[in-house]
Amino acid sequence: MSSEALAKSRQTISSYEDYAERYDTIVRHVPNESGQASLKRLVALAGKGGRILEVGSGAGYDADFLESLGVTVRRTDATKRFLELQAARGKQGELLDLLIDDLGGPYDAVLALAVLIHVPRDQTDQVLAKIEGSLRPGGAFLASMRNGDGETEGNCHTVLWRRDDFASRLEGAGLVLLRDDFNVGRNSEEWNTFLAVKPA
Repeated sequence: MSSEALAKSRQTISSYEDYAERYDTIVRHVPNESGQASLKRLVALAGKGGRILEVGSGAGYDADFLESLGVTVRRTDATKRFLELQAARGKQGELLDLLIDDLGGPYDAVLALAVLIHVPRDQTDQVLAKIEGSLRPGGAFLASMRNGDGETEGNCHTVLWRRDDFASRLEGAGLVLLRDDFNVGRNSEEWNTFLAVKPA
């Protein structure tokens, strides 16, 4: 990994350390209807009692919802402050940096919502290969990505992907795309959510 890519990643994590409590206030709710539907599809593939790795748990509300559906979630984040906020609610998470840490596994599913948008474009294939390698055969992967071209600079580096381009990255990592959904989020941001599986 280039020193520039690592520096951008560190800067993004640092910005979330400062922003975590405000972010927590903004997103403090159960997932919306389309989000719940996506998570339910993930659980259906993982199976009851399944073990799910969540990368970038943030405030932890998606994990709360998943656990209510009968699966076990390994909550992880690269931002210490998010883990502290979860701990204050009695939820245990672990520090994990997707770019440099081993993911463990095999998992029944991996969840990465609004997380891979912070992975440098030239590191995306390596990260997806790492995720694929952490899944059991038949395991599922759910990810949401900002739709668009280019990337944003500043404290919180964000990479945008067109639907077809990211779908081809998933397939290049050996994952089979089952479905994708488009929605418009806060601040009129466009998002694509991808559900893929590792062939059994």
